[in-house]
Amino acid sequence: MTAPPFVRWVLLGLFCALLAGLGIHSATAQDQAAGWALLRQPSHAVFMRHSEAPGYADPPGLSLDDCSTQRNLVDSGRAHARRTGEAFRRNGITFQRVLTSPWCRCKETARLAIGQDADVFAPLSNLIGRQQHAAEQIAALKAYLASLDGNARVLFVTHGVVINALTGISPASGEMVIVRLGPSGDVIVAGRLLVD
Repeated sequence: MTAPPFVRWVLLGLFCALLAGLGIHSATAQDQAAGWALLRQPSHAVFMRHSEAPGYADPPGLSLDDCSTQRNLVDSGRAHARRTGEAFRRNGITFQRVLTSPWCRCKETARLAIGQDADVFAPLSNLIGRQQHAAEQIAALKAYLASLDGNARVLFVTHGVVINALTGISPASGEMVIVRLGPSGDVIVAGRLLVD
């Protein structure tokens, strides 16, 4: 006894959806493997957006010395930063230098991911409400990248708006954008990586 045509179409659709889902998972796994391979190459730098801190801009009265005046990581963001650190260790990734924006959500992301405080680097500062500093900060970041020894591996923890201004990419919370500097000083995006 054969199934009615409608049932066959439904089953075929489910089977195709399953195959597509497996393909997406496989592509994601391949992308992850490629990202980790890039991180092992010392000629690449990593710009990581801070982990989840709901909202857009900081509240009025922001003080960089007082985390209570800023948007901060939520528990899921803290957990993601820790998972990212575990993934670094599992994949044998170490950084010679870790630099962070002075904003608390970036400093906390870096600390949870690498297990110690990172060095504050002003050119990684948030640009929301401070767009007049964008050209200066991006020039400073490019100059820093150009000054790196070819064997250096550096992690920069910053804000999505800074990564977008530097690379044209708007990363998800906690996402890493892997870059290298081109021969003419332009920033080339080599890959992206987001720990699950």
